[in-house]
Amino acid sequence: MFGSRVLGLVAAAGSVFAQTTVYEAESGALNGVTVGTSVTGFTGKGYVEGFDTATDSITFNISSMTSQLYNLSIVYNGPNGDKYTTVVLNGVGGSQISLPATTTWTTVPAGQVLLNAGANTIQIQNNWGWYLIDAIKVTPAAKRGAHKVTTTPINKNANSDAKALLKYLGSIYGKKMLSGQHDQTSLDWVTQNVGKTPAVLGVDFMDYTESRKSRGASSTDTDKAIAFAKKGGIVTFQWHWGAPVGLYDTAEHPWYKGFYTDATDFNIETALKDTTNANYTLLIKDIDTIAVELKKLQSAGVPVIWRPLHEAEGAWFWWGAKGPEPAKKLWNILYDRLTNHHKLNNLIWQWNSVAAAWYPGNAKVDMVSADTYSQGDHGPISATYNNLLALTNDTKIIAAAEIGSVMEPDQLKAYQADWVYFAVWSGEYISGGSWNSLDLLKRVYASDYVLTLDEIQGWKKTKTARSWEA
Repeated sequence: MFGSRVLGLVAAAGSVFAQTTVYEAESGALNGVTVGTSVTGFTGKGYVEGFDTATDSITFNISSMTSQLYNLSIVYNGPNGDKYTTVVLNGVGGSQISLPATTTWTTVPAGQVLLNAGANTIQIQNNWGWYLIDAIKVTPAAKRGAHKVTTTPINKNANSDAKALLKYLGSIYGKKMLSGQHDQTSLDWVTQNVGKTPAVLGVDFMDYTESRKSRGASSTDTDKAIAFAKKGGIVTFQWHWGAPVGLYDTAEHPWYKGFYTDATDFNIETALKDTTNANYTLLIKDIDTIAVELKKLQSAGVPVIWRPLHEAEGAWFWWGAKGPEPAKKLWNILYDRLTNHHKLNNLIWQWNSVAAAWYPGNAKVDMVSADTYSQGDHGPISATYNNLLALTNDTKIIAAAEIGSVMEPDQLKAYQADWVYFAVWSGEYISGGSWNSLDLLKRVYASDYVLTLDEIQGWKKTKTARSWEA
């Protein structure tokens, strides 16, 4: 236990952990980084700095008497703005951990690690560097009790389809996970190559609004969603909302990237200052255009897991470019316009950011979710899951709305990362082989833990006994 100290009760002889064990960064194996002492307030003999190249890392050697799950946290200082680090357990995969800007020594949750009996390594890799690491802490993870999520929609007028969908998701939450795929073409690829069809189809309202249609865009995603629902599937819609005006439309920033912050001068903050300015009117026009499509789905008996304003906290989309308050204000406008004005009662409202400052609140959200991309990491994404769990105090069902690499079912169960569904992004993410091998996909889709289209038939009759409930 060189370079570490135990906080709390002393462990039995030969055992590493009792309550919390702290491992000082300066005592780890350092690669490309150095020990610093100039920033006061650190513990031990110093901290580690110099994370500025891709190969920079700290490796901690940890022994455990038994195979057990532990909570991991990182003590860091972030004087150079918001950053990310990557945590790798035993040299496999890697979880991206957010390190928000701070000028004090701060402890941040870094998910969980399932230590093997015997020797283990935990490595902190550079990712988006320029931060200081003081220590890591490992604490035995308590087995989580039953979830306390609500399956009552926030819309008191939600129709029977929406109620049935949320109830069904609640019935499998923590027991099974739905397979999902974005884009009809990519879903068909899974069917043809994996031999199973995903239970969830992800589609997009991107090409329905005027700023894109006027430039030649078109879409049949509404029709595809209705057809998939008729096969017994579940549908989720996102909206890559092209700015209604102010597109740069240059070679560097073409019009079809108009949902990105750097491709438009559209300012959401000024657009929402009052309800009489032209840009506010254009926002409402776009919402009304999407309402037409949602009404088609409602009339066809299709409930929708509705995920607008996705990835807001990233700020790379214009709806998040001015911080959390305008984004939350626009969320509320969307909800009011679609629910109260257009009487759309087939929607399950899914929020898609993790930071607490961005959260519209439990009264305005049916589900929460996150989008994560880490090539080669087929782990449970437990740090993000646990952050979402804390965000809502375990009152909302949690989904992996977009992923690059599918998760190993055994890892999900071991880490208690109870994502209700995953949806792999389209194109090369599913079919290219580098993000997900075909053998891996076949193994995941064959798992008893992962539900496919053929296994969810009749899901609206949630009370029907299923094999895992019998």
